Amino acid sequence: MNTMQSHGSGVPDMIGSLSEPDILASQQYYDQETSGRQPERSLMFAVLLDAVECFQKYALLHDEYATRLFRETENWILDNDREWLFSFINICDALTIDPQYLRKGLLRWKRNVLQLSARKDRNKRSA
Repeated sequence: MNTMQSHGSGVPDMIGSLSEPDILASQQYYDQETSGRQPERSLMFAVLLDAVECFQKYALLHDEYATRLFRETENWILDNDREWLFSFINICDALTIDPQYLRKGLLRWKRNVLQLSARKDRNKRSA
């Protein structure tokens, strides 16, 4: 999977770098028994995957819409709410994904992509 594309904004598209099977444990997800709850689990997986994609897509975009979506997604990922069925923690638990591991990976990705972006900006100004 090519995870370094550009969408005309000069922002690398790393969507997918955290949605690889080994990170989101999709094989583990699909290997589990198919019970009456499978549609709910499929929905939970889709919600989680959408959040990861939004987190990565909007991290470096600075218009009002992108900033709002990124903040809402980041807040959802970092929230420890166990009351709401579709909270990050509950979805990870239902999919047997370690929420702390996924959070650390997303935050590491964010730090790295922001550092890369800052370096590119400095290089452009000095050129």
